Amino acid sequence: MEVRELGTSGLKVSALGLGCMGLSFGYGPATEKEQGIALIRSAFDRGVTFFDTAEAYGPYTNEELVGEAVQPFRDKVVIATKFGFKDGIPSNGLDSRPETIRHHVDAALQRLRTDRIDLLYQHRVDPAVPIEEVAGTVKELIAAGKVKHFGLSEAGAGAIRKAHAVQPVAALQSEYSLWWREPEQEVLPVLEELGIGFVPFSPLGKGFLTGAINEKTQFDSTDFRNVVPRFSAEARKANQKLVDVLGVIAEGKNVTRAQIALAWLLAQKPWIVPIPGTTKISRLEENMGAASVSLTAEELQSISTALQAVEVLGARYPAHLQANINR
Repeated sequence: MEVRELGTSGLKVSALGLGCMGLSFGYGPATEKEQGIALIRSAFDRGVTFFDTAEAYGPYTNEELVGEAVQPFRDKVVIATKFGFKDGIPSNGLDSRPETIRHHVDAALQRLRTDRIDLLYQHRVDPAVPIEEVAGTVKELIAAGKVKHFGLSEAGAGAIRKAHAVQPVAALQSEYSLWWREPEQEVLPVLEELGIGFVPFSPLGKGFLTGAINEKTQFDSTDFRNVVPRFSAEARKANQKLVDVLGVIAEGKNVTRAQIALAWLLAQKPWIVPIPGTTKISRLEENMGAASVSLTAEELQSISTALQAVEVLGARYPAHLQANINR
């Protein structure tokens, strides 16, 4: 698989990474450990060298899973994890105090079975702790050899600039896809200016862009999509137009909707590295196949033109979670 550099950080990873959250958290019951390990190792066998986790996924169990899975080839991969919630539980609120960051790193190193974290993200900007203080703490951890690179997640342009001035930010992770293009307005220009890579999560619209979800789909009771306005039955019915557009384009190239959605992201900038997640080997193979799908300028323009006629319905987060975004 093609290798990409995240901005000008020197951190090089596979063009597509693997978002590991869904193996432990967010989309229903956790995957059996052996199945999760097998999927992560299958991703590595297919050229993936970038694995994304966080203390909040579980909490903690996803870091443990990733650590065990990549141990046989640890020095050949990049591990990214995140701090920023009280006790690793998002509903407990934010906590990016320096002592919390240091504690998380020491504990995460043990869970990940490693001596360094390749990319350490602040999961959400904490208004109670100056971003400069957060960046300074990570800078100290980098000097200590415990962390290699600093990242932010769902941060706004102002926070990115302030943090970057203290400790260079290697990557920003935020949602970005054919049905959530807000980063194009302010964030992407700042990243390009500062030489920061971009790691889109939910590049397949939390599964919706694959065409496998419709208005009649029933989610598990523990699936967080049950509370996402964009996944209400009404919104799914309205947003089917986008899936239909993708279907026409995909059929014309003899590929899948998911592959078109990922190839579109890869075509936006050479420093963009999407991290689709899955629990199924078949979907993993499909997603990784997108790395070899190239879109011409004419095809990209036709996609853009087609999408202009589609209005996506529904907020991407419920109101209580949206408050933590883009500070």
